[in-house]
Amino acid sequence: MLVATCALLCGIFSATYAQQTIFNVPTTDVLDKGKVYGELDVSFKPTDSDAVNKFSSFVPRVVVGAGSNVEVGLNITGNIQPGADSTTLVPAIKWKPYQGKNNGLAIAVGDHVFIPVRNRAYDAGNYVYLELSKTFKSGTRLTAGGYDFTRNVVASANRAGGQFGFEQPLNKKVSFAADWFTGKHSAGYFTPGVVFKVGPKVTGYAGYSIGNQNASHGNHFFCSRLATTLIDEWASWNGD
Repeated sequence: MLVATCALLCGIFSATYAQQTIFNVPTTDVLDKGKVYGELDVSFKPTDSDAVNKFSSFVPRVVVGAGSNVEVGLNITGNIQPGADSTTLVPAIKWKPYQGKNNGLAIAVGDHVFIPVRNRAYDAGNYVYLELSKTFKSGTRLTAGGYDFTRNVVASANRAGGQFGFEQPLNKKVSFAADWFTGKHSAGYFTPGVVFKVGPKVTGYAGYSIGNQNASHGNHFFCSRLATTLIDEWASWNGD
């Protein structure tokens, strides 16, 4: 059915946004030049329901700080079980044109290009966004912005709307976080959860995605992530 198909696509898509996300919505953070960051994102639903059957998906990601408040990344999406993989390469770029020194404000703009390479349902697609964040002295950060997805990326037609995020540190190792994409499509989910430090360079994420439509019929699932700094800077990696 259509709803099940969209939800399964979200199992693929929900963790595909490159470069430091809250869960699905990108943050306004950008890696410093020379830093390399890696992630493995996992989404899964252990039981069948009317809206979505059980599934699991795995999305590896790598991000590199390019300097001048720019970072670039690559995701490999479409590894979902059961069913045939629909492998898609997703190169991405994010630029932070503004970072306030004392006002806690930051602006980020980003673009993701979707290039299906296996079991292709479309030739290419795009996701672009612009967002603003405000960090308070308490450490609380609010994020709000707008997005546009071209046809076939999250629905059969172009989709545009809002993307929002909330982050609240609870202590030095654990934070509460939540994000939301508006709209009825395969990215339209509200995801609350926790972010926790596993080690000095490793961070874990655990959340639960709830669909904007048909949530009462089972359109919801678990999502998790393990992220680590792979290289602090190219110079030290090269021994310079």
